Amino acid sequence: MAKKKFYVVWNGRKTGIFDNWDQCRESVDGFERAQYKSFKTMFEAQRAYQEGYIPAVPVVKPVEPMIFQDREIEDPIWDSISVDASCLGNPGVMEYRGVWTKTAEEIFRQGPFENGTVNIGEFLAIVHGLAWLEKKGSTIPVYTDSLTAISWLKNKKANTFLDKNSQNDPLFQLIERAENWINTHQIRSKILKWNTEVWGEIPADFGRK
Repeated sequence: MAKKKFYVVWNGRKTGIFDNWDQCRESVDGFERAQYKSFKTMFEAQRAYQEGYIPAVPVVKPVEPMIFQDREIEDPIWDSISVDASCLGNPGVMEYRGVWTKTAEEIFRQGPFENGTVNIGEFLAIVHGLAWLEKKGSTIPVYTDSLTAISWLKNKKANTFLDKNSQNDPLFQLIERAENWINTHQIRSKILKWNTEVWGEIPADFGRK
């Protein structure tokens, strides 16, 4: 059985609160600039009717990140940033950072986080780098050596099998924030795959292998 809903009409042929869709539709169907919304309870509907109509916030559709393997490029694009993560154990103590690709000068570092994984770190590092560049008004590329993190970014979801617990709760909060950022921002920087076989370790590497 469908759950009962209550419909508030702020602007229509008739305004008020209706307890069925047919009455609401008669009031708003074909009515220019109709303002209406459904609610689960009469209390919510009454409160909304008193407070007035609040337009829904439009969802910003992000631009798909441009992903490249870069296997045909002889040299890296030096005017870029590189990101990487380190995890001592799997799961274990994880941290990630971003650096200038040309100089390896550190731009940001986060962690250590308890009970994390390197894939989570690589994913968070990319999103952190993108957010950092956006704040700077820059669209230079971001290098990563993780195909897994790239796939998570492309799917806008951290597809981790790590179990959430009291130790890694702060990490899962960061994952949620990162996923929300991806889905509400336009990604203007290219996400580039670092060619480790040709160029050596990525400049953001922690050197702990």
